[in-house]
Amino acid sequence: MKKRIEAILPTEDKKRKWFAMIVTALISGLLTVWGIYGIKEYGIALFILTPLFIGLGSTVLYGIKNGITYKKAWQIGFLTLGIYTVGLLVFAIEGLICIVMAAPIGILLTWIGSLIGLALLNDTSNKAPTAMLILIGIIPTMAFIEKESKPNLTFVVTSIEINANPKVVWENVVEFPQLKEPMEFIFKTGIAYPINAKIKGRGVGAVRYCNFTTGSFVEPITTWKESKLLKFDVVEQPAPMKELSFWDINAPHLHDYFVSKKGQFRLVALPNGKTILEGTTWYYHNIKPGIYWQVWSNYIIHKIHDRVLMHIKENAEEEQKNGK
Repeated sequence: MKKRIEAILPTEDKKRKWFAMIVTALISGLLTVWGIYGIKEYGIALFILTPLFIGLGSTVLYGIKNGITYKKAWQIGFLTLGIYTVGLLVFAIEGLICIVMAAPIGILLTWIGSLIGLALLNDTSNKAPTAMLILIGIIPTMAFIEKESKPNLTFVVTSIEINANPKVVWENVVEFPQLKEPMEFIFKTGIAYPINAKIKGRGVGAVRYCNFTTGSFVEPITTWKESKLLKFDVVEQPAPMKELSFWDINAPHLHDYFVSKKGQFRLVALPNGKTILEGTTWYYHNIKPGIYWQVWSNYIIHKIHDRVLMHIKENAEEEQKNGK
């Protein structure tokens, strides 16, 4: 195996370097397209094994019978990651915001992959080419295995104190007028954000529409306790973002990979006439590793909650002040 690989590798250093990077990036890109569009899985295969392969593969292809230093290994690994990333953008496979979100874990694992590749090259048993080929096979295999796993439902809670009584706050919870343009940077990157809320009907069975920049959340009311608790299911939802790209990207992760299931607003009356308003969203996502992506999703949901709760606070306090 080693001799076959050596036979196709350029002998000139510069050509060897570009060959290692381009071949590794090309294999990684093809595996990514297969995983996303063929297997339809965003998980460990994509976000952990693929950057590991980018670091390992480029290091091994360059270093076989050529020698490679630690510095050269991680430099080639990161350059290969850069080529791979540009390919995702140019061929409209992913947009900029998702790449930025995946960057921390991708950079770390590419570096680790380069270290593993260097260690394999320094091992006299010559297992580096075999390990590289095994990793290529493991990536789609892992994607098929992950596809069968079920996501866990989680929730995010955000609260705010409002200088208005629960009755006034309640009316601003049920529906609220147009929000101001956001100042937060996260909402200027393409992440969807709420713009207003409308309701058809009153009580259990009414349907609330929380309108975002990408469409509407359709929310049938399941619990209606006036001035205390509003609870609803989510039966339809829009795309969670509009990707930043040169092209009009409609990546699979924009549909059914982040799923909001239900939500609620809970109002707690305080002795001083004020109200604690608490917003909760229950959701799951089919993107793994969950421990990493949940950090991002929880942060974004908190920001969405903050935007809505602050808007309700401002409107309710203004109404309370004017005696409406």
